[in-house]
Amino acid sequence: MRHGNGPSTAQQMGVSAALLLIDLMIIAWLWLRYGMTGWADSYDSDNPPGAPRVALQGMWVLAIGAVVTGGGLLALRWRIPGIVQLVVLGAGAALLASSAAGK
Repeated sequence: MRHGNGPSTAQQMGVSAALLLIDLMIIAWLWLRYGMTGWADSYDSDNPPGAPRVALQGMWVLAIGAVVTGGGLLALRWRIPGIVQLVVLGAGAALLASSAAGK
């Protein structure tokens, strides 16, 4: 492997930090959306609950985002941000999937 051909570790760490912040904001928004739907479901007992459906939609958004962004960054040889994307978005998808299964 030649030196100076790819992104430096500092660049990768900076991109990872920025993407981590964006990822956490997206996960928080999807979690809030799931929580508000669950709260609304508690006032509408006549219809089937919508919170599990919302959680599954959020899970798919995060899972596809993990594959596309994490895989794309790994293909571009940005290993640290790619792994961060896969881990953080994958963990968020697992969190929403477990929430959907719990209701």
